[in-house]
Amino acid sequence: MLLIRPATIEDVTLLRTMIRELAEFERELHLCVIEEADLVRDGFGPNPRFRALIAEWDGQPAGYALFFDYYSTWAGRGLFLEDLFVRPQFRGKGIGKQLLARVAQIAVRENCYGVHWEVLDWNEKAIEFYKSLGGEFRDRWRPVLLKDDALRWLAERAS
Repeated sequence: MLLIRPATIEDVTLLRTMIRELAEFERELHLCVIEEADLVRDGFGPNPRFRALIAEWDGQPAGYALFFDYYSTWAGRGLFLEDLFVRPQFRGKGIGKQLLARVAQIAVRENCYGVHWEVLDWNEKAIEFYKSLGGEFRDRWRPVLLKDDALRWLAERAS
C-alpha cells in the first residue's frame, strides 16, 4: 500500500523527474531549470536548504512533498511547503493528504506554529482539498517575486 519516507540522495533523479512533472501540470515547465546537482547540493549537502518526502504506492513512486524552514517575526518558526505532488495515476488514494499530514506531523514535532504554502488560483481541486483540511486562505496577502534582471539591478545598488 502506501509508504512515505524521507528522500535520500539516491532519490535525486526521481525527485527532479517529479518536480518536472509538477511544473508541466502547472503549465510552467519552461521555468523549471533545476538540475540534479542543485538538488544534491541544496538538499543533501553539508547545509541542507530543503527536506523532501517520497510517497510510494505498492513500491512505485507516487508523489512527493518538498518543504523548508522559515521564520515569522510574529509567530516564530514555520515550515513552507514548496511542492505537494501526486502523480495522476495515483490520485484519489489519499496520498496527498498523507503527505501533507506527515509534513504537519513534522511541524508539530519541531514546535512550528504552522505550515504555509501557495496554490494556483485555477487549481480548484487543490483549493477545495486544502479548504476541506481547514487551510486558511490569506487573500489580502500578495506573493512577490524579484528575479532575473530586476534582482541583479537591485543587487548592484547595494552599498
